[in-house]
Amino acid sequence: MPADRTSAPDGPGTPEVDRVGLALGLGCYLLWGAFPLYFRLLESAGAVEIVAHRASWSLGFCLLVLLLTRTMRTVLPVLRDPRTLGTVALGAVFIAVNWTVYVYGVNTGRTVDAALGYFINPLVTVLLAVAVLGERLRPAQWAATGVGAAAVAVIAIGYGELPWISLTLAASFGMYGLVKNRVGRTVGALPGLAVETAVLFPVAVGYLVFLGATGQGAFGAAGEDRVLLMVLLAASGALTAVPLLLFGAAARRLPLSVVGMLQYLTPVLQLLVGVLVFAEPMPAERWAGFVLVWVAITILTVDGVRRHRRPRTRRRST
Repeated sequence: MPADRTSAPDGPGTPEVDRVGLALGLGCYLLWGAFPLYFRLLESAGAVEIVAHRASWSLGFCLLVLLLTRTMRTVLPVLRDPRTLGTVALGAVFIAVNWTVYVYGVNTGRTVDAALGYFINPLVTVLLAVAVLGERLRPAQWAATGVGAAAVAVIAIGYGELPWISLTLAASFGMYGLVKNRVGRTVGALPGLAVETAVLFPVAVGYLVFLGATGQGAFGAAGEDRVLLMVLLAASGALTAVPLLLFGAAARRLPLSVVGMLQYLTPVLQLLVGVLVFAEPMPAERWAGFVLVWVAITILTVDGVRRHRRPRTRRRST
């Protein structure tokens, strides 16, 4: 990460956390945590139609910001490099799957399953590091992965089926994160999202045109809340891009350990929305599964903190 994050010099004391960066990070994860409330307002449109609008309007918003900030040229290196463009296009496929399953889960009364998916995501990331990047797990990471697998088994046995929404969200976002990791040093958040949505744009617009031609689309359809629905669908573009921009700015200012802790705010809020606002059921087996996932996350977090502090301790002793 860039070196403009505010931190204390090596020596006794705790690193100072950049307050602006912390505010940006909180804003990002709070917005993501409130997404279920927003997408439930779009319930009359199907999940695929919502995602098609989201991709289309996101591209428009990104291009507008790029024009206003005079940074359109940052997109050109991505378009000129076939390998980078192909990698970003692959990321677009993964994020489209993630968006679609997420909206489907929220609007079919499975917000809690969606929250579980984002709690599981760090474990999936660890497994991808082994399977794709050839990294070797530490004992604590193996333990966390085993506990996470047990959590999925408990929930699957209790429900009589695999929590496919949770697993699909975790896998698709994990793969998307892997793709972003491959291009993150050369492609910024805004140009990256612009190219991703540009890749999705022809399919998204084609689908929306088909819905409009066959009278199946919710956008512009007759109804008491027609205008509100149209505005909300169009606003999904900004709603998609703004948290990503906040995240990009926060990540440049905050230590990775702080960003890692903040990320759990989103699924916690989604869980609260699912249980307290949408009144989704939480039987004993689901609680047991969540507890096991939280145990796994705790193991990963403690191991990560210890590993992060060890090099600093060694530096101080030399």
